[in-house]
Amino acid sequence: MTDSKYFTTTKKGEIFELKAELNSDKKEKKKEAVKKVIASMTVGKDVSALFPDVVNCMQTDNLELKKLVYLYLMNYAKSQPDMAIMAVNTFVKDCEDPNPLIRALAVRTMGCIRVDKITEYLCEPLRKCLKDEDPYVRKTAAVCVAKLHDINAQLVEDQGFLDTLKDLISDSNPMVVANAVAALSEIAESHPSSNLLDLNPQSINKLLTALNECTEWGQIFILDCLANYVPKDDREAQSICERVTPRLSHANSAVVLSAVKVLMKFMEMLSKDLDYYGTLLKKLAPPLVTLLSAEPELQYVALRNINLIVQKRPEILKHEMKVFFVKYNDPIYVKLEKLDIMIRLASQANIAQVLAELKEYATEVDVDFVRKAVRAIGRCAIKVEQSAERCVSTLLDLIQTKVNYVVQEAIVVIKDIFRKYPNKYESVIATLCENLDSLDEPEARAAMIWIVGEYAERIDNADELLESFLEGFHDESTQVQLQLLTAIVKLFLKKPTETQELVQQVLSLATQDSDNPDLRDRGYIYWRLLSTDPVAAKEVVLAEKPLISEETDLIEPTLLDELICYIGTLASVYHKPPSAFVEGSRGVVHKSLPPRTGSSESAESPEAAPSAGQAAEQPAVIPAQGDLLGDLLNLDLGPPVSGPPLAASSVQMGAVDLLGGGLDSLMGGGGGFAAPSPAVPPSMGAPLGSGLGDLFDLTGGVGTLSGSYVAPKSVWLPAMKAKGLEISGTFSRQVGSISMDLVLTNKALQVMSDFAIQFNRNSFGLAPAAPLQVHAPLAPNQSVEISLPLNTVGSVMKMDPLNNLQVAVKNNIDVFYFSTLYPLHILFVEDGKMERQMFLATWKDIPNENEAQFQIKDCSLSADAVSSKLQGSNIFTIAKRNVEGQDMLYQSLKLTNGIWVLAELRIQPSNPTVTLSLKCRAPEVSQHVYQAYDTILKN
Repeated sequence: MTDSKYFTTTKKGEIFELKAELNSDKKEKKKEAVKKVIASMTVGKDVSALFPDVVNCMQTDNLELKKLVYLYLMNYAKSQPDMAIMAVNTFVKDCEDPNPLIRALAVRTMGCIRVDKITEYLCEPLRKCLKDEDPYVRKTAAVCVAKLHDINAQLVEDQGFLDTLKDLISDSNPMVVANAVAALSEIAESHPSSNLLDLNPQSINKLLTALNECTEWGQIFILDCLANYVPKDDREAQSICERVTPRLSHANSAVVLSAVKVLMKFMEMLSKDLDYYGTLLKKLAPPLVTLLSAEPELQYVALRNINLIVQKRPEILKHEMKVFFVKYNDPIYVKLEKLDIMIRLASQANIAQVLAELKEYATEVDVDFVRKAVRAIGRCAIKVEQSAERCVSTLLDLIQTKVNYVVQEAIVVIKDIFRKYPNKYESVIATLCENLDSLDEPEARAAMIWIVGEYAERIDNADELLESFLEGFHDESTQVQLQLLTAIVKLFLKKPTETQELVQQVLSLATQDSDNPDLRDRGYIYWRLLSTDPVAAKEVVLAEKPLISEETDLIEPTLLDELICYIGTLASVYHKPPSAFVEGSRGVVHKSLPPRTGSSESAESPEAAPSAGQAAEQPAVIPAQGDLLGDLLNLDLGPPVSGPPLAASSVQMGAVDLLGGGLDSLMGGGGGFAAPSPAVPPSMGAPLGSGLGDLFDLTGGVGTLSGSYVAPKSVWLPAMKAKGLEISGTFSRQVGSISMDLVLTNKALQVMSDFAIQFNRNSFGLAPAAPLQVHAPLAPNQSVEISLPLNTVGSVMKMDPLNNLQVAVKNNIDVFYFSTLYPLHILFVEDGKMERQMFLATWKDIPNENEAQFQIKDCSLSADAVSSKLQGSNIFTIAKRNVEGQDMLYQSLKLTNGIWVLAELRIQPSNPTVTLSLKCRAPEVSQHVYQAYDTILKN
């Protein structure tokens, strides 16, 4: 009889009966009763009342019964923590059972019981199991450490389990090694700053040895770990590649993809001239092709990964075009993915084959697939110039079929071909115009209107054709309306006499009868251009257009490099980095490929890429995009303020001419950013130019070149969030002036120029004192370092946290927003030393509830060293006393907005913890002043 009988009982008093059976003397009856309990638990009945009776059944030698009881325990321990403690004794006993299966079962179950009270009892049994003579027990214990770390990380670190785990990497049994690697990787993921997997050539060697004898999932853990290692040179990279290559012939597709990931990463370090590089390329193709003979779901995952690989290294699969030809029974998602890869691999050598295939697809029954096939023909024409002629004639044949959706796709594609090869294939326009009435999709209508407007001089009845679209202007989609407006203006500029009425009609439709702001604005711009300067209008509207590039849907290079590091994971299927779809507190570390050997990339400045540790220290305070935009739109985006703010606010807020001033200064990079005179720091009386005498006038308490602590640069705006612009930076204070030291890096494919910067209102009125000056356009893969002077005379608004700064940076591509925290010590001014009497009076005067106490740990400096270190950052010692063997320092500092902060430091020579007491009339700054103290003293 099967186990289904346990699920069929519906008696009343069931719990009572089960209780009696569980306490029966007969072993068989006990086992039956536990099975019934588990069955009830499985269907969702509450059998927690039986907890003590089930726990009593633990004392048994029968492995099956023990497993069932443990299953029950895992389920109910959370709701009955006090009862669960009763089971601890049995666990401890089971961990010393002669049968290794029972020892492993006990340690596995302990790891699954997520109850704080129990965890400390589990440390001893777990420690024994980690050193057990049986590898099965050791491998189970390794995973248990990761589970325990998730419940109580501090406990695991204090008990030294992490060191034991690291030792297990050198274990003689490959499965133990694999589980130890998996556990350490899991723990390292939740603590990106900890350097747990400290990989070196020796440990890598051990992992590679274990790789050959592991189970398939063990191999995946080890390969994923190898992928995070950066070899010291190309020879080491090559030797690792040689030992990983045999994994490519594994039956499990996950192992194959993990091996491909390791090889793709390490190939970056191999020189292309090496014979081995060529051999490796040849070896990578067959396993990828083999993946395509699996079931459709696996094929799809393989194709998404191949799509990334082909973008990074098309040479791997350049001879394998045929495997990507579509089969009649492929599901649509596989067909579309194959089409995409076919176009990426299309070249002069195979274009004839590809076109014949695509023409075939265009006669299929699946509408989506046909559309994509027609688009693909156009993409081939743009990619392989020699084939353009054939592609156009293929498209014309398809238009002759008169199948509505084929015709519409063909017209959209031909528009792109005209953009790529102007004045070459215009003879086909007549054929296109014949099909004008059948177009009902916005994209096709817009494409046709663009063609008529662009080639109006060659089409005799262009005005009639465009007028036919105007009749239902308000029913058209925005895309079509915008295109129609531009096309009619083009037509007017080419044939002014015949089309004056038409252009007036479309301009009044766009500006007066439309409620779409984009359409209205474009209408007004054309209206003004045409009415003020028709010659300029001609230059603007009929300007020479740039040719379109061949691959418009390539993944941006920095993102592609990151995705290559995630081959074989969900990120490679979504084509998005994990940070885009993984929620939760775990910090997702951005991965990147190792620098190419002998390339300029490896010589990058170390500041450009801060270590994970630094990145983790800088908490991200990115507010919701909505708030930030709202605040930044309230800004006056004119030239930065220099010197005191203007008295009359009407100057800033005056009426803005529709096409001049206002936002244009930021968006257009135009006149708004004329360089104002550099701002004079408020604390320096005379301008900087009034002779060196002032600079070194030490009596003023200003001129000292104070060596204020400067934090290392960290990434503020990652390239992925700013279309390829990466901004990293830090803040510094020197000789009384504050500056923001930036590194702008262009990781996009196009040149960047017209940079400008603006700050939102903030707690201390920080604002740029001069425009952001990038003297030459920033070419792809180029970085530039800039020091932007700041002043504190901008608009003030209290932020949360207090030291949050919201920044807008504009370039020729777009405007980008980011947020950063500035360290408060850049606002400590040079005249912050208070008189002793004044200090005493003020300390007494500030109420006691404004006093805040903090501990600065791990600071083993003497009182004098502390005093001089802090003086470098404008924290001044007013008096020093020794009370009962401990040094007391009394200090003062002043912020740029005139707030005084008084401090008392207690330093005991033998104790590395320093006590800091702060008093201030604005107690909300105390926490940030403490952070400044902590940072300065520890660096």
